[in-house]
Amino acid sequence: MNPNEQQWTTVVKPRTGWFDIDLKELWHYRDLVTLFTKRNFAVIYKQTILGPLWILLNPLITTILFNVIFGGIAGLPTEGAPSFLFIMAGNTLWTMFAACINNTANTFVANAGMFGKVYFPRLTIPLSQVLTAAINFFIQFAMFLVFWVFFFFNQEAFGHLSMTVWLVYLPVCIIQVMLLGLAVGIIVSSLTTKYRDLAIAVTFGVQLWMYATPVVYSTTSLSNQPILSAIVNLNPMTAPVQAFRMALLGCGSVDPTGLVYSLIVTVVLLAIGVVLFSRIEKTFMDTV
Repeated sequence: MNPNEQQWTTVVKPRTGWFDIDLKELWHYRDLVTLFTKRNFAVIYKQTILGPLWILLNPLITTILFNVIFGGIAGLPTEGAPSFLFIMAGNTLWTMFAACINNTANTFVANAGMFGKVYFPRLTIPLSQVLTAAINFFIQFAMFLVFWVFFFFNQEAFGHLSMTVWLVYLPVCIIQVMLLGLAVGIIVSSLTTKYRDLAIAVTFGVQLWMYATPVVYSTTSLSNQPILSAIVNLNPMTAPVQAFRMALLGCGSVDPTGLVYSLIVTVVLLAIGVVLFSRIEKTFMDTV
């Protein structure tokens, strides 16, 4: 047969453009994403005594400490909701967001050996980390609901508690936080190929970001602090946390403008992150 008449089933060619991105390819590698997600659980809890129980113990211990420090000692207001649930709600959502960033921030550096041997869409690694964080979130959310039921039937002792119509927004809120964490994580991972300092600073930066988010306090407590209030309102994580609390606890308020702003920031950062990540993956072996 004449080589010019051969029908090829697959054509491999280099991609060099900034916007030469094939997101459909990720769907074809969905089994690999699932495999990486399973691997993440195996690596994290391998050779641990309590294993996956740490998924529940970590946020529970953190919530108790925050409740003692910020609710008990500092006496920060919780807008009428039980202090324990108020902090647990914010901490549960924040834990997923922080995990998305921290676990994807070293994508290129941590997987350089594997990336140099075989081809597959590099975004499968960050996606698997986000799915791992999402699974952990739903396990922790189930624990939150158990405490919610307990406090609901003891409102006279602990304070008012109710779910609101904002429950319909909850899936959007959770998905947005996942995408925002993915966006920030892949931006950081792309930059760490040249600037290794970011890998060290990212954990500290996420901690600072938490204190700029109303995780352990309400935005009403900043009414006399206009500068701090402005910083918190510019934070794209503020609106999702407020909506999450309003949906499950019926406390605080939700600014629709803040939600739209947060969604826009998420979309913009995700677009920047995907483009930057796609660009870096073509040349990262020269710098890692």
